[in-house]
Amino acid sequence: MKTTPEHNERIAKMTFGSVYPHYLAKVEKKGRTKEELHQVIEWLTGLNEKKTQKLIEENVTFETFFKKAKIHPNAHLIKGLICGYRIEEIENPLTQNVRYLDKLVDELAKGKKIEKILRNE
Repeated sequence: MKTTPEHNERIAKMTFGSVYPHYLAKVEKKGRTKEELHQVIEWLTGLNEKKTQKLIEENVTFETFFKKAKIHPNAHLIKGLICGYRIEEIENPLTQNVRYLDKLVDELAKGKKIEKILRNE
């Protein structure tokens, strides 16, 4: 299933700070920690908790957030369905990066071991 230009545009314009509390609530509800969430975010983006917090405070969009990121070279190993889309088939790089993050947060919330989530071959 291809993402539409409208879908990609909507994701690009969403602010990271508006979604972050949902990520945090999701993982904490399942007994995981804020530190584990930041470990996952930092693995994918190269942005530590301090940089991530600064971008939240600056109210940046996902587009800006991922422009500041350095995507992990093993991110391509993140596969599967998220929101009805097969991650590895998403053609828009920004949308794919956002879905990578969504998938990692889901795996964390589902109790997957950090070592498995952080795909360090």
